[in-house]
Amino acid sequence: MGNPWFIKRDECPACASGNCKTIYQAEYDKPPIKDYLTAFYLPQGVVEFEYLEGATYMLVECSSCGMIFQKYIPNEFLMAKLYDQWIDSQKAFSSNRYGKGLGYYAGYAQEIMQLIAYFGENPSALSFLDFGMGWGNWALMAKAFGCDSVGLELSKERIENAKLNAIKVIAWDEITRHRFDFINTEQVFEHIPEPLQTLRYLKSSLKKDGMIKISVPSANDINRRLKIMDWQAQKGARNCLNAVAPLEHINCFRRTSLVVMANKAGMEEVIIPIKLQYRYSTDWSSAGKIVRNILRPIYRNILEKQNYLFFRNIQ
Repeated sequence: MGNPWFIKRDECPACASGNCKTIYQAEYDKPPIKDYLTAFYLPQGVVEFEYLEGATYMLVECSSCGMIFQKYIPNEFLMAKLYDQWIDSQKAFSSNRYGKGLGYYAGYAQEIMQLIAYFGENPSALSFLDFGMGWGNWALMAKAFGCDSVGLELSKERIENAKLNAIKVIAWDEITRHRFDFINTEQVFEHIPEPLQTLRYLKSSLKKDGMIKISVPSANDINRRLKIMDWQAQKGARNCLNAVAPLEHINCFRRTSLVVMANKAGMEEVIIPIKLQYRYSTDWSSAGKIVRNILRPIYRNILEKQNYLFFRNIQ
C-alpha cells in the first residue's frame, strides 16, 4: 500500500501470532467505506480524504486467538489529526457535558463502589488510574469517593478539563513511577496500535495484587455481521459494524483474545464476587432497571456475553 500515513501490522496485536487471514478489504476513498466515513465524521467535524487516498481498509483474523484487527492503521501523525482535528473538541465536550443522564453517572458510582468493596480498604488508601480518561468523568467519580484518582490522556483539551476539575494528570512515561491498585481502561484498547505491549507496560505500575479492567466492544456475532457488511446500520442495531469501525476501532476483541493477551502479559482473570456486584448495584427505580441489575452479573460473568473483564497481576 502506497499511502504514507498508514503503518502495517503483520502480527496479531493481542497474541503476536503471525497466523492470520484476510477476511475483508475495501478502499478508504471509495464506497462503501468513503460513504461511512462521511456520514460518521461530518456531524462531528470534518474528514480529509486526501490523507486516505490509496489506503486499504483490511480486516484480518488471527487463527490463534480469534482476534479481528485492521492490518493497516493510521500512523502517529494521522492519529493525531483524526482525534484532535477531524473530531471537533467543542462538539465532543458539549456532547459529554449535556448528553449524559443519571444512569451514566450511576453506573460509574456503582462500579467504583464495587471496586472499593473488593479491595476491602478505605477509599483514601486506594490509588486508581483512569487510562485514556477522556473528559475525566470516571476519574472525577473515583475522586469524589475519596480515592487517590489519577488520569492519563493525550488530548490537550481533555487534559485541561481534567486539571480544571482538580484531577491529577500524568504522562505516559510517568506511569511506572507509580503503584496503582486499579487501572481503568474503558473503551480504550480497541484504539491502541500495540495492545499487548501497552498492557505489559501498564501492568508494571500495579501493586502486587493490583487489577486492570478492560472494557471494549465485543466481537460476538461479528462473523454474521461481516457477511452482511451493512455500513449504514446505526450504532446499536443488530447489523452494526461499529466494533470494526474504520480508522478508530483498529482492534476487535473476542473474549478469548483478551484472556490470551492478559496471560501473555503475566495476568489472570478475576471476577468481582457477584454478591458485591448485587450489593452495590444502583438505580432500582423501575421494573426494567431491576431486571437489568439482576441479569447483568449473570450476562457478564456466567454467560460471558460482554467484554468487561478484570485482570490481576500474577508476576
